[in-house]
Amino acid sequence: MSEPLVRVEHLDGIAIVTLNRPTALNALSMGLRNAISDTFLALREDARTEVIILTGAGRAFTVGLDLKELGGEKPADAVRSTVDLADALGNMPKPVIGAINGFAITGGFELALMCDFLIASPEARFADTHARVGVVPGWGLSQRLPRLIGANRAKELSLTGNYLDAETACAWGLVNRVVLAQELLPTCIQLARDILSTEPVTRLEIKRLIDAGWHATLAEGLRLEDEASKAHGRREVRPEKVAARRAAIQARGREQSGT
Repeated sequence: MSEPLVRVEHLDGIAIVTLNRPTALNALSMGLRNAISDTFLALREDARTEVIILTGAGRAFTVGLDLKELGGEKPADAVRSTVDLADALGNMPKPVIGAINGFAITGGFELALMCDFLIASPEARFADTHARVGVVPGWGLSQRLPRLIGANRAKELSLTGNYLDAETACAWGLVNRVVLAQELLPTCIQLARDILSTEPVTRLEIKRLIDAGWHATLAEGLRLEDEASKAHGRREVRPEKVAARRAAIQARGREQSGT
């Protein structure tokens, strides 16, 4: 029996999604793209799952589109799905943490940028080789990358196709932190648990607002925030709830700050 192209492990509200073509460096064949789309659409509706961690098996997160398929050197391993991968992952309402374990190249870089934030191992390497392959980005890289690291740095990466190491990616604000390879998944799981400890309705609304504001002008984003804050306050904010949460927040703050 062949291994699934995507593995999913459920862990107390967390789904760990692993791209599973390690011998091909998780190259995005048609079959793997379909499997990613199907997986994320299923997780969107899965009541057990509140936070998702996305990573890759082996030495790569994913090296992007399977160029052997794209170049016609071998037939596609599946029929194109009607589900758009960028919509299934990029518009996921639940938080997605990218655990970047190795190469995240071109289309793989685009998948990483669809995550809400990234934690990387020292082996992580990012590159945008669209200009070298002769393909224009279609999953949002040309818009997301400049917003994260600035237009000048994004142009340097996209116009040269040069590789970016994990530490520089962290210094540029592309990844939140770099941790040892053996600590990558445990760190992401702990962050997922931290997310799970927050109030669910509020958490999802804050994520929605950040995402909506990122795609809007500052003025539009501030308007969206004002409307959502007032609506959420009318629905969800009650004095007794705030009082109960305040004590928990203060205790957690004392624990994290060592005071």
